[in-house]
Amino acid sequence: MRYLQLLIVLILPTLMASDLLGQSRTTPQTAPPAFYRSDSQYQTPSTPQRPEALDRSLTSHKHHSGTTAAGTHKWSDRIHLASNEIQTAGSLDDVQTRLNSQAAKIAELQELMKGKVDNGTSRNSVVLSGRVHADYWGFPGSDDVIADLEDDASGPQDRIGFRRIRFGVKGDITPNMNYKIEMEFAGGNKSEFRDVYLGWKNLPKIGTLLLGNQKRPYGLDHMNSSRYNVFLERPFVIESFNADARRFGLAAYNTSEDQAYNWRYGVYNTHLMQNSGQHKNDHLQLEFAGRLAKTYRWADDGRDYAHWAVSSTTAAVDGGSSETRFRQRGEARHNSRWINSGKIDDANNYEILAVEWAHNKGPLQIVAEFQNLWMHTDGGETANLHGGYVYAAYFLTDDYMPWKRSSGTLDRIRPSIPFVRTAGDRSKQGMGAWQVAVRWSWADYSDVMNLANAAAAQPGADIHGLQADALTIGLNWYWNANARMQLNYITGDVTTNQNTNGRFDIIGTRFMVDF
Repeated sequence: MRYLQLLIVLILPTLMASDLLGQSRTTPQTAPPAFYRSDSQYQTPSTPQRPEALDRSLTSHKHHSGTTAAGTHKWSDRIHLASNEIQTAGSLDDVQTRLNSQAAKIAELQELMKGKVDNGTSRNSVVLSGRVHADYWGFPGSDDVIADLEDDASGPQDRIGFRRIRFGVKGDITPNMNYKIEMEFAGGNKSEFRDVYLGWKNLPKIGTLLLGNQKRPYGLDHMNSSRYNVFLERPFVIESFNADARRFGLAAYNTSEDQAYNWRYGVYNTHLMQNSGQHKNDHLQLEFAGRLAKTYRWADDGRDYAHWAVSSTTAAVDGGSSETRFRQRGEARHNSRWINSGKIDDANNYEILAVEWAHNKGPLQIVAEFQNLWMHTDGGETANLHGGYVYAAYFLTDDYMPWKRSSGTLDRIRPSIPFVRTAGDRSKQGMGAWQVAVRWSWADYSDVMNLANAAAAQPGADIHGLQADALTIGLNWYWNANARMQLNYITGDVTTNQNTNGRFDIIGTRFMVDF
């Protein structure tokens, strides 16, 4: 109300003068009233006078300019009405007091901001990120063979807890560098790092060059972020051939101008060091890996696309080391790895060749991968390990799986009508996005039984699962672009090095958010 009063006092003189001049006789124009501060009759006074002063000034102006009595009385009535309003609300001194108070508060806030966390320098950037995945796993059915593989006489146990608790920072460093640091806290007091690297961007011919812990470039389901994958856990062969995916290395990333092609390649240390931070060995166990991908179809604003990629690696390993075995759980979370090739004492090196294909048409997506590994020993032996998967996913709502052409991977799903809206989102609230999916995966590592020094092939060896297949049925409910719920039912079997076969049934549920 007080701001309205102030506006009346500021604008009223101009309106009054305009009306008075319109009623003046055709005599030379006299000087404007005393409450104007310059020679322009339309200029706003620097210090507004009170209504009583305006009334007196008006009376004086009437005598000197020949203004009609009717016009004078009309403006006198307006002035007295404004005067009554202002006197009822209080004086303008209160407005000045409030302004002074606001100025003091602003000064206090400016002082507090001097102690805020800054980006190091004004030319560098910091972006925070994180994700929380809360899981429940149940095992309604399993037999004695699965209990032996789990190394628990009562079989795999139901569990509830966190699958991932990640927090990280990333950003750019002037003029063309970047960095990322991401930590995993789901292990309680056994925290580990994930992506940790520094890099250079926009390098001629090379593109982006990263040095540090980063994903090795094979296995589409591994290069996809866990934030976007369709199923709770990755297939047998994808996780076992590229366990935890990340290794310390130097790798280049680039894409064609039209984003049809993208490629990445680099040299890595095969040792998993995310819990220790370093590899201590005179033998570096180097690995050279690369991937070439093409999005060969792109239509309907990204709702209709198709992709293929081929990747390969050659790696030197120490005989009997952890890098000579390939293992994975039952595509769920439990204690032991049910499929496990075992260590090979005289292993020397291995190669992997992998192919992948994806096609999306509106709500339907079909994806397939196949990987083949050849393990070579010092004795000249070779074992062939292989596996793959195929899945189909379909949205029941008007949604689709986005694709990121620059990396050849899945992108963030954004429900057309979110169920839980994010802050500031003015879109219509609805049921979110609903998706059903089915996947079949398999792995066959039984050829290690033909190697003389394979742990699984030794007389009296511990039980090793060497062949496995699993059928997974999934339901995904996307609440918004940053939150969803997943439900998986998994059934499968495992054949061991002891010629026994075990069957299992698993239920998994995940609630997840990321930012």
